[in-house]
Amino acid sequence: MFDGRFRHGVDKRTGPVAVVVRRTGLTADHLTVLGLVMAVAAAVTIGSGRLLLGLVLFVLSAIPDLLDGPVAKASGTASVRGAFFDSTADRVTDALVLGGIAWHLQDARGGHWAMLAFAVLGVSTLVSYQRAKAESLGFDARGGLMERAERIIALCLGLLVPVLLVPVLWVMLALTAVTAVQRFVKVWRQASVARVTELAARGVEVPEPKLFRATRDGVEREPFEVRLQAWRDANAATRAARRQRRVAANNREPLGSRWRERRSDRPTRPRRTRP
Repeated sequence: MFDGRFRHGVDKRTGPVAVVVRRTGLTADHLTVLGLVMAVAAAVTIGSGRLLLGLVLFVLSAIPDLLDGPVAKASGTASVRGAFFDSTADRVTDALVLGGIAWHLQDARGGHWAMLAFAVLGVSTLVSYQRAKAESLGFDARGGLMERAERIIALCLGLLVPVLLVPVLWVMLALTAVTAVQRFVKVWRQASVARVTELAARGVEVPEPKLFRATRDGVEREPFEVRLQAWRDANAATRAARRQRRVAANNREPLGSRWRERRSDRPTRPRRTRP
């Protein structure tokens, strides 16, 4: 949610800082590695029970992650390799910090409370996987109530006020699960429209889904009722195509009949007579 609304403004403000950092000789990869080192320190500190110091280290680990992208753009070294490294580092950072919180909860409240932090980690990984898989298939799965920026803010609040740490984790678990459902529905609808396009390319007559409309200011989404009807039409077209395939399969002659027909079409050879 914050990523979609404030990403442009944050990148605009961090641009001048990235130029200064680039002049020091630091690269985007250096910043990513620095963030990982700070995340390890934050996880160990949180696990030992020093939550405020762990909060400071956690915030310090987020700063390089915030600057590595602008630094790569400012230096002209932005690449797919760097994006992959940054995304992997983000997942490792999440696992380290939530692992440190699980360690702390085990010592402070009991072993079963550690499962709460691991549950948040599992659902967060599912949300990240949904986006990665959707983008690999050509769809968009960004957005939702609890993206990574919101999770970082929530964890900072829980570490700042230790009495709120467990309630914050419960809220994170619920909202992250809602985000996973939101992304699933979003990709499902996009895939349904892609299915209609595929059927149309095969010659199956399907209604054209109207998910967007042109306006004076650009392109905006159609109302929910229109998009829902387009989704229903896509499902109906898919079922119609399946029925056509079943009818075509049922109308085919049995294999034995087709074999005998081919045998009857062949010219017969004259039999040789012995002298």
